[in-house]
Amino acid sequence: MLRLALQKSGRLSEQSVQLIRDCGVRFSRMDGKLRAVAENFPIELLYLRDDDIPGYVADGVAHAGIVGENVVAEGGRDVTVLNRLGFGKCRLAIAVPKGSDVSGARGLAGMHIATSYPRILGDFLRKEGIEASIHEISGSVEIAPGIGLADAICDLVSTGSTLLSNGLREVETIFRSEAVLVAHRDLTPEQTKTLDALRFRIDSVQRAQGYRYILLNAPNESLPQVLDILPGMKSPTVLPLAESGWSSVHSVIRDDEFWEVIDRLKAVGAQGMLIVPIEKMVI
Repeated sequence: MLRLALQKSGRLSEQSVQLIRDCGVRFSRMDGKLRAVAENFPIELLYLRDDDIPGYVADGVAHAGIVGENVVAEGGRDVTVLNRLGFGKCRLAIAVPKGSDVSGARGLAGMHIATSYPRILGDFLRKEGIEASIHEISGSVEIAPGIGLADAICDLVSTGSTLLSNGLREVETIFRSEAVLVAHRDLTPEQTKTLDALRFRIDSVQRAQGYRYILLNAPNESLPQVLDILPGMKSPTVLPLAESGWSSVHSVIRDDEFWEVIDRLKAVGAQGMLIVPIEKMVI
């Protein structure tokens, strides 16, 4: 049985659990319980602190885990990053008080920088050849300049609202992060097989999130233009309608092209368009 570590609480917890459920894995978690066994898939879920997940995976206590890429990089544990999962996106940024004249990383030379990510920050400063001191603290990093503890901070940023509310502004992004699937480097063949099956399901769920299924009616004389607009995964499905001279066209379109494609289809005479979300996409 494969043991998969998930964040027990925090910003990635709900989305990680939902991803596994979207993969068709059925399980229930009793309040306060730190493990759950799936009903229909050979997997056991372990609910851990996010900072502990890379270590548990590296040591083989958990065979795989879902955790923020920033946690993996900061921990420095020997794990394999298998999949980027597309949620929990954030950035690790350096910020200074609004009144500071620092406009970029070079202006940080000689400063004291407070952070909960000394490894990532230290690597960045060394790479850039910047001499600055790092003050490691845990939590409430953004208040450090206001109480005289540091000249600048390096912390995770999602929207930037927390920085603004504490009188800070960003001057440099040093690391971009999202949720990743990590694995132990030495899995058994059985564990690898189960993990590959889970990754296949994850890929199918992720692929579907970027597409929509479209059904439309079009006059037959417009089909060449419609088919040129809708290439589909291989090619669109075309079916004759009961009304002579018309056909039904079925295909998929990318989310980021949605409105442009709809406008083009309307322009060539497509009607009765129905857009349906896709749960899974297997190719």
